[in-house]
Amino acid sequence: MALILTDFNDHIGTVTFNNAAKRNCLSNDLLKELIGAFEHMAQRKARVAVLRAEPGATVWSSGRDIHDLPEPGRDPLAYHDPLELALRRIQHFPAPVIAMIEGSVWGGACDLSLICDLAIGAPTASFAMTPAKIGVPYNTAGILHFLNIVGMRMAHEMLFTAQPINAERAVAIGILNHLVPAEALEAFTYRMAGQIAEHSPLSVRVMKEQLRILATHPVSTETFERIQGLRQQAFESEDYREGKKAFLEKRKPLFKGE
Repeated sequence: MALILTDFNDHIGTVTFNNAAKRNCLSNDLLKELIGAFEHMAQRKARVAVLRAEPGATVWSSGRDIHDLPEPGRDPLAYHDPLELALRRIQHFPAPVIAMIEGSVWGGACDLSLICDLAIGAPTASFAMTPAKIGVPYNTAGILHFLNIVGMRMAHEMLFTAQPINAERAVAIGILNHLVPAEALEAFTYRMAGQIAEHSPLSVRVMKEQLRILATHPVSTETFERIQGLRQQAFESEDYREGKKAFLEKRKPLFKGE
């Protein structure tokens, strides 16, 4: 049985956790399929991707499969760990990724939801960062993800207490962009995905990379030069010419990502 399902329609890719029997735990096998799914969506030139669990899920993902963690004495969150590889694959995915969240999100899955570019949740969503429960000090890259989203005080609370944060608090502190009724979650999410897919994929891709660089690198002359190089790709592109031409002609632009 596939642990990850994929679908593609109107430039929108959907990647779905498909292991409810094990609460969509992030096993090595599931993470390998997750990486493959995003590679497939990149090859299809998806303009946006939605990462979700099955409709009506009570657990979006229970986090890293403890059976796949190494023995004591080895770093369970090393650079080449499957979870770290999956996180980086989504961060470097050349289009926005929207986490559509129903149910609880635990441990490494909480980190996974944070590195998605946007997150939209139902009232059943909750988030708990649980490494302290098994004696794991979370890695520096993961802590930086928390600091970028929730700030120092909330990072302290979530990492130290390992207690879940409900959907209302999650939207208040920035974990969720929007909180919508469960029955409206899918329509709301795909409407936003459609809005993104209408725009120049090259422009959106460059801005996503700009934001990633600024969030993870010290601000320096080299950083700004790299960003300027990325921007130049966009303002010299056919998409830019088409966007300007379509605006002047009062019509919808036909972007090609070139």
